[in-house]
Amino acid sequence: MLTAQVNKRTFSLASSPDGLLVDGERLDWDVVEIGDGYFHIIYNKQSYRAEVVKADPTAKVFTIKINGTNYEVKVKDRFDLLLEKLGMNSASTGALQLIKAPMPGLIVDLKVATGDAVNAGDPLLILEAMKMENVLKASGPATVKTVKVKKGDSVEKGQVLIEFGS
Repeated sequence: MLTAQVNKRTFSLASSPDGLLVDGERLDWDVVEIGDGYFHIIYNKQSYRAEVVKADPTAKVFTIKINGTNYEVKVKDRFDLLLEKLGMNSASTGALQLIKAPMPGLIVDLKVATGDAVNAGDPLLILEAMKMENVLKASGPATVKTVKVKKGDSVEKGQVLIEFGS
């Protein structure tokens, strides 16, 4: 399951054998790519021209122009939703203090060391869980105080991986 925030409104997206479900209802549309980043959409017997104006796949933020109006679309996958549920999203308030394992897994790579300064969005480590590699990123500016794990370590859900301090 995914969520997509379009301007201020949030939608849940899921795939089903019948097609795309938006907020649990089947989306009945016809989409044809007419060029690189350009699409023609027919929805409810109306025609729309869509253009991908800007795409930042790393941040999962896209600007799409539909019939001359720009829409900012922010996408969250199931991992982003899990991190948000655990209070580890970039919208968390306060200073960054700890990074905990959101699920059991294996530390595949460390991207920071003690003393490193990080900013929002900087990769901290890669955690392999459920046969997927997940990049844990900093939610704000901080300095790495201690790295509590090393490459190859198995970790449990909630285990402290990195501590931050001044």
